[in-house]
Amino acid sequence: MKVLVINCGSSSLKYQLIDSDTEDVLAKGLVERIGIEGSVLTHRPAGKDKVVIETPMEDHNIAVKLVIDALVDKNHGVISDLSEIDAVGHRVVHGGEKFDKAVLIDKGVKKDIEELSALAPLHNPANLIGINACEKNMPGVPQAAVFDTAFHQTMPKRAYMYGLPYEYYEKYKVRRYGFHGTSHDYVSARAAELIGKDRKELRIVVCHLGNGASISAVKNGKCVDTSMGLTPLEGLIMGTRSGDLDPAILAYIGEKEGLSAAEVNTVLNKKSGILGLSGGVSSDFRDIAAAIDAGNEKAKTALETYNYRVAKYIASYAVAMQGIDVIAFTAGVGENNYDVRSAVCDHLAFMGVKVDKEKFKTHGEEVIASTKDSSITVMVVPTNEELAIARQTIALL
Repeated sequence: MKVLVINCGSSSLKYQLIDSDTEDVLAKGLVERIGIEGSVLTHRPAGKDKVVIETPMEDHNIAVKLVIDALVDKNHGVISDLSEIDAVGHRVVHGGEKFDKAVLIDKGVKKDIEELSALAPLHNPANLIGINACEKNMPGVPQAAVFDTAFHQTMPKRAYMYGLPYEYYEKYKVRRYGFHGTSHDYVSARAAELIGKDRKELRIVVCHLGNGASISAVKNGKCVDTSMGLTPLEGLIMGTRSGDLDPAILAYIGEKEGLSAAEVNTVLNKKSGILGLSGGVSSDFRDIAAAIDAGNEKAKTALETYNYRVAKYIASYAVAMQGIDVIAFTAGVGENNYDVRSAVCDHLAFMGVKVDKEKFKTHGEEVIASTKDSSITVMVVPTNEELAIARQTIALL
């Protein structure tokens, strides 16, 4: 069976066509600037040269149609007919408490996704647009929603409740939800496979470190805690997000700078994190490394603070799971940045963490980097959210 995996943003669309029998990626691509001048589709068919199509795309309906046309094109396509696509799997960011697993999409599910948009106003509406566009262009093809929050729905109440008046949870569902769940699920399962053990017998910390970053505690195959909260702003310092901070800072900065609540929120989401701490150098860790080499002290402080925060979260999950068996690094920074991984593990040496520095210098490859006498198995596991979405979609069918 062939599954088209769709990840829709407000003005973008990422996709992969996956053969579920072999789990090969037949084609993948990215549509950018939907509804904006300069719309472009970059299509990458397996075994062929990439194709760049620049054409106006007024909305996601047109973008989805162009993706389908690219997939069946006689020159750069990978299937002969649209009927070869058996299902579509959609990444949906927020499933609230309603969804603890992937579901086939019907009118009721679409209504629920729309109602949950209050919890993810930048993401759920875009995800829904993608769903509707695929329905219009591929009528009758089964579609599945795979939620970022679903894997974290096994957290106990003590892990997801905030110290706020209980009525805010009852009225507005203010609680910890967590994100990157598809990645945390995939990586924890793959980590167990790599050491030949059942995930249900392990205590695994997954470090999804990218421009957006989160950590999860996976005990006996289930998430028992995670760093992101009601929104993806909580937790680790990220590329442009502040992560954890004293909530009184919001009112303090707003008053001092004359900013509205929305403007303060923008500062915390788009101007903070590594970008803000480095004095505006960059949110890209490669640029931060170059700045450090050039003697930039703010960039050095930003990276040291980031590494410290990651290590502190990992150590705290020893409490959540009463110990740690495996630490798995994944995502852009986790898979490719040796300096970050090494510094984090140095912080954890007191716990008996020991790594082979040469093995640890991998880039985007699976590797078990801990030494035989390490108390915790440390590894790098490249994430594959698209494959995870395809697998969950096929399972529903």
